[in-house]
Amino acid sequence: MPKIKEPRYHKIAQEIAEAIVNKKFEVGQKLHARSTLAATFGVSAETARKAISVLADLDIVKVVHGSGVEVLSRERAREFLSQAKESRNLQETHSQIKALIAKQKEDLTNLDESFTLLLDQTQRVNQHNPMSPFEYIPDANSDKLNRSIGSLNIWQNTGATIIAVLHDEDLILSPGPYANIQPGDTIYFVGTEKTVEAIQQFFEGPSTN
Repeated sequence: MPKIKEPRYHKIAQEIAEAIVNKKFEVGQKLHARSTLAATFGVSAETARKAISVLADLDIVKVVHGSGVEVLSRERAREFLSQAKESRNLQETHSQIKALIAKQKEDLTNLDESFTLLLDQTQRVNQHNPMSPFEYIPDANSDKLNRSIGSLNIWQNTGATIIAVLHDEDLILSPGPYANIQPGDTIYFVGTEKTVEAIQQFFEGPSTN
């Protein structure tokens, strides 16, 4: 993520203001000419000029033509440094928030990819293992309840082969044709996706004798 770069002249203005706050430059003192300040801070004369202009606009210094730069206020220099620090903190916070948002987007993308992979793997497992059982709990109001599997002709009507019935906490494996399906029972069966729809329609539809 690109980082906001502070202009060089603004940094030089802060260094001069810090020197004023630390009393390296006293109020009323005449600073060196801008060309000398440029050499002192290792920048171009234009950069030094912009830095002085920033301080002059804030009445921290005053450019006296022909005699250099005069220091006007230590208090304003302190305020300038404080505002500059708050601005840096704000920029850092903004960058951190953008980084967090980018990370969240990346995490969501990874989650979506993982979920898609899971669905794909699940579909392949079902294709290679068609005997994976489905489960279904008939509605308590179904008129197919309290009747035996044989009398309901479930396989003939739906194509489903019932392999187990969970009644309360008892799992009945390979229930015979005389096993009753009661309210609250969970039916485990094998078949296709169409079989699932057929089971639902069978138990929810009108009675089949």
